[in-house]
Amino acid sequence: MKILGVDIGGSGIKGAVVDTKTGELVSERVRIETPQPATPEAVAETLKKLIEQLGYSGPVGCGFPATVHHGVAFTAANIDSSWINTPVEKLFTEITGNNCYVLNDADAAGIAEMAFGEGRNVQGVVMMITIGTGLGSAIFVNGNLLPNCELGHLILKDDIAEHYCSDAARQRLELSWGKWGKRFNKYLHRLEFLFNPDLIILGGGASKSFEKYADKIDVRARVTPAKTLNTAGIIGAAMYAENMIAQTQKTCSKPVAAKSKSESAGNGEQTKDKTASAKSKKVKPAKN
Repeated sequence: MKILGVDIGGSGIKGAVVDTKTGELVSERVRIETPQPATPEAVAETLKKLIEQLGYSGPVGCGFPATVHHGVAFTAANIDSSWINTPVEKLFTEITGNNCYVLNDADAAGIAEMAFGEGRNVQGVVMMITIGTGLGSAIFVNGNLLPNCELGHLILKDDIAEHYCSDAARQRLELSWGKWGKRFNKYLHRLEFLFNPDLIILGGGASKSFEKYADKIDVRARVTPAKTLNTAGIIGAAMYAENMIAQTQKTCSKPVAAKSKSESAGNGEQTKDKTASAKSKKVKPAKN
């Protein structure tokens, strides 16, 4: 299928139409600045603008920087706090006029890498870390996703990890790639201590500069930039939408279970018994 995938981040909203069979972008990639403040209505209107700019109509998959459970956002680390408990899927669908399917942004990136990138056919524990405004994370065990893991909020050096070593922290503190790489390496060591991953895949903006800090990384697990680089979130969001559509169609087309022959026979015998019983009853004549 060809589905619009959108990666909603703290600084930018990016989208493109994706061929979900190949993972290729089949339209131009559009980027619009995330509105500030990033309130639900403002982000929804920006999403609508992006869809219109692409001239697209149809289902939309959205990677979103929050834990998303049954279409509802429950956190808001790098967006406006008013997102907490917002029914994000319903809001996006109503504002854009397109059916929208929303999942955590790092989960979306991980889905793409497990299908078309470095995680393809990899067994064991695979972690996807997206490095941008914050630190997103996704965990796969033998290819199965454990959704909504917010490991960017681990405590590291008496601070929240993403405040200590996200790409936004690097820019804010004006750190060289080398100095920032040492910080990020400490974060990876904490993840390795907790989860013992076989593979760590890096996505987000900072993944494009991996060679500038690769020599600072010394964890046991293999660490590699995402093959799909900064388009992983877009591709994975489109794949998620396709999967949700398929699940809905499967549920709707599920036939009503037919009665077995034994059940039908049993019902027939019960009817015969009732009829025979009625016939056997004699009406007593009334006494004068």
